[in-house]
Amino acid sequence: METNLLITKFEEIFPSNESQKIRLFFSPGRINLIGEHTDYNGGHVFPCAITYGTYGVVRKREDRTIRMYSLNFEDKGVIEFHLDHLEYDPVHNWANYPKGMIRYIQEKEGLLPYGMDVLIYGNIPNGAGLSSSASLEVLTGVMVNELLDLRIARLDLVKLGKKVENEFIGVNSGIMDQFAVGMGKENCGILLDCNTLKYEYAPLKLSGYKIIIMNTNKRRELADSKYNERRSECETALELLQQVKEISSLGDLTEEEFESIKGHIHNDVLTKRAKHAVYENQRTLKALAALRNGDLNEFGLLMNSSHISLRDDYEVTGAELDTLVEAAWNQEGTIGARMTGAGFGGCAIAIVKEESVNKFMAEVSKEYLTKIGYEASFYVASIGDGAKEIELNACH
Repeated sequence: METNLLITKFEEIFPSNESQKIRLFFSPGRINLIGEHTDYNGGHVFPCAITYGTYGVVRKREDRTIRMYSLNFEDKGVIEFHLDHLEYDPVHNWANYPKGMIRYIQEKEGLLPYGMDVLIYGNIPNGAGLSSSASLEVLTGVMVNELLDLRIARLDLVKLGKKVENEFIGVNSGIMDQFAVGMGKENCGILLDCNTLKYEYAPLKLSGYKIIIMNTNKRRELADSKYNERRSECETALELLQQVKEISSLGDLTEEEFESIKGHIHNDVLTKRAKHAVYENQRTLKALAALRNGDLNEFGLLMNSSHISLRDDYEVTGAELDTLVEAAWNQEGTIGARMTGAGFGGCAIAIVKEESVNKFMAEVSKEYLTKIGYEASFYVASIGDGAKEIELNACH
């Protein structure tokens, strides 16, 4: 949707003769190229921000009321709340994400002097696992920060976004999503150590190749999924290994170290879960080395191994994701493919030669429809910047 249309829509929904300026912000979604379910296991992840995301049109108010409207949930109408009442409210539906963000900013910075009117529009497929919730959280943080000139450091906004997800919404997720959304950089992946938050940018030289996002169109509700179950399985495995080795997380172990002590777990399922966390972390480090060496083929092979581990050891893929990825592997021009995100539906990604893209999408689409019975959706992704304000032309 064009930004001018968003401004027009905003003025329809929030007519005002106030002199306050209308401002426009954008916050990306993210894909994780490799390093899945490692973030809460103290390992490395390798996400990037994408050019699909969430737009926010915003204008400061003279009072302390917040009014929000989403073009993605028009049936919910304008959702209104006050800066003195920022409790979670199921009736407020999607607006709980921004509400939680505003609450924690206010707890950090003291009472905020003004509310705002906000129009939200996202072009991330909802429930696809491309981090629409983190996109919305960080968007809200950046808007409030800029509008009220609070000067909160970007990393602090990222941490508040995670707090919203964990404490306000109640999803026990790691920091990767908000980090990628807040810190993304055009044409770069981010190697992030989730233990220390040390990070480095790695240029993604994809000339001649495209990243294809393949959406299963099977909704996954993270809060209700087996995500928390996997997390607690890893915590149990870690506790057992800590009895024989001094480690703070599964991400501290090399493959060799894990193999030498895994017998102490005494449970096949827990051993498989821990194995994935350890091996996936090492794959992520190898993937960065491959990119540094300009070896995209090696990067693709590591993506494939990642999916196999997520399918067999972590068991978070399911028929839909496996069908998409296996169909992708069989196409000419595919360098690598894997699920991305938490799993249980959502999306997979593939790196595909540019000249093969159309045939790739047609063939994978056909195979998916035949096996699963409904359509998958395909998006050609570009790697973009983190959340930021978009300058509007002078007429607004």
